[in-house]
Amino acid sequence: INNCEVNHKNIPRSFFFRRLHSLVGSARVGGFAGPPGVGKSTLVDAYVARLRSAGRTVAVLAVDPSSPVSGGAILGDRIRMGRHTGAPGVFVRSVAARGHLGGLSLAVPSMLDVLEAAGFDDVVLEAVGAGQSEVEISRFTDTTVVLIAPGLGDEVQASKAGLLEVADVLVVNRADQPLAAETARRLESVLELRSTGRPTPSVLLTTAIDDGGVAALADAIDATHLAAGVASDGPRRRATESLRQTAIAELARRVADDEALARLGGQLHRGERTLGDAVDEVIERASRPRGGARR
Repeated sequence: INNCEVNHKNIPRSFFFRRLHSLVGSARVGGFAGPPGVGKSTLVDAYVARLRSAGRTVAVLAVDPSSPVSGGAILGDRIRMGRHTGAPGVFVRSVAARGHLGGLSLAVPSMLDVLEAAGFDDVVLEAVGAGQSEVEISRFTDTTVVLIAPGLGDEVQASKAGLLEVADVLVVNRADQPLAAETARRLESVLELRSTGRPTPSVLLTTAIDDGGVAALADAIDATHLAAGVASDGPRRRATESLRQTAIAELARRVADDEALARLGGQLHRGERTLGDAVDEVIERASRPRGGARR
């Protein structure tokens, strides 16, 4: 690829994608998710330090929330990882969610592939604190760590479909707080009664600010990787999810730009069309090729 930089405009994009995807699949990709303010960035910082002490190279991709007004983002998660800035063997990059409701950016799958291709031993994805809607993080990672703060009541959600059901490891962070141990006990009790077809996740207590429980967390993540086996289908799952999300986003854009929406809405309001018929026409119109096929 480097030898072709001068004439890159004459090279099909598919060439670069094939070359990139031939290099992915060797890294361990872990995701950290949880509600805002639970301490994800601080725990990721401590986990990265643990990996570096074991001689592993680490890339961190931190997704920050975007403003619904300006679309901008502060990209402040990496501030909590300041000790790793410029450190050998560590790369930290922040990216804006750009309003994506699942808590991740549409660019995340490709960025994870690039970080894998760069040769890092571990790639860590920190999702924006979007609560239960962050379930899609499990589609991009080999291991999903879900953080819970003591006393927030999230243990009740363990019996429902959502973020806690995709967890490989559950972490009650800030374990020095009074309700931490009780929260962990309730989580364990609920998980014993729940049947999802997935292995029951470990429930750990951490105090990331002083590295408490971080060693046990690293061991639990190692165990989930070993249980999953050497071969990872992460790159394929990321490609599939990227295709799904991009197709949905493109469909939504075309629907929003369709001038026929007002006409169809009027017909629906007057009872001249059923909702199902109107939706079928909207989708049919949005599915028509525009401006030629994409490559």
